[in-house]
Amino acid sequence: MVRGLEEWLGVPLFSRASGGRARLTVTDGAQGALQDIRAGFDRLWVGLDQLKEQSSRGALTVAVSSAFAGKWLLPRIDGFRSQWPNLDLRLDTSAWLADPSGQGIDIAVRYGAGDWRGLAADRLMAEEVYPVCSPSFIRNASIRTPADLRLQTLIHDVSHDTSTEFVTWESWLAGAGVQRRPVAKDLKITNAAAVLQAASAGQGVALARSVMAEEDIASGSLVRLFPDRKVVSPLAYYAVYKPEAAAKLQLQAFRDWLIAEAQGASFA
Repeated sequence: MVRGLEEWLGVPLFSRASGGRARLTVTDGAQGALQDIRAGFDRLWVGLDQLKEQSSRGALTVAVSSAFAGKWLLPRIDGFRSQWPNLDLRLDTSAWLADPSGQGIDIAVRYGAGDWRGLAADRLMAEEVYPVCSPSFIRNASIRTPADLRLQTLIHDVSHDTSTEFVTWESWLAGAGVQRRPVAKDLKITNAAAVLQAASAGQGVALARSVMAEEDIASGSLVRLFPDRKVVSPLAYYAVYKPEAAAKLQLQAFRDWLIAEAQGASFA
C-alpha cells in the first residue's frame, strides 16, 4: 500500500534501512508535508461532520389522521424527537389520505389493506374491534350479552368507506348472531377519536378500535364489553411512502421508529 502511494506520488515517503530488521523512516520531504496533510484531514472531518449535521436537520412531513395523531402518535412522539432533536418534524392532519407523491408529504400512516398502488407500505400493527361505553353508562344500562345491544344507542364510526373490510356495527352484531336494524337514536360520527369521546361522555355504546381506545380503557374512562369475544380487524395500520424516497435518512429513521413502537403496542 505504501509503495503504491509512493509510485502514485512519484516521491519516496519512507527510507528503508537494511539490516536484521527492516526499519522505515519518514523522509524529510514527507515530514515537511505532514503538517499540511494533517490540516487537510482535519478539514475533511469538519466537512463530514457538517454533512452529518445537515442530514440530521432537514425536514420531514408526516401525514396522519387527527384521530391517530391524538390517540396514538402524539403520546409517543417525544421518543423520536429526542433521537432527532434538530429535525423539523411536521405532522399534517389535513392531507393524511392524500397521495404522498404530492403535497410535500414524505410519509403517511394509513389504515387499510396495505395495497396502495405505486406506494411502498410497511405494516405497523393490527387491532381488535370491540364495544365500549362509559362506566356510568354500563351501570345504568342492562348489558349482559350482545343481544342486549338491540335496545341501546349505538355510536357508529363512519370515518372510513364501509364498502371496504372495515368492521361496522352491522358486521359485528351479525357475527355475534344479533339482528338489529339501525334506529333513529343511533349516533354517526366521522372521526374515530370523537366516537370514543362520545362514548366516554355516556352518549351510547361505541364500536372501538383497540389502537385508538387503549389509553381510554387504561385510564378507566371507557369499559370494554364482552372481552371474551375476539374480533380482529382485517385492516391494519401501514407506513406509506414513495419507493424512490426510501433512501431519505429522516424517512428511514421515522419509519423504523414507527415499526418499533407499533411492535410494542400491537397484539398481532
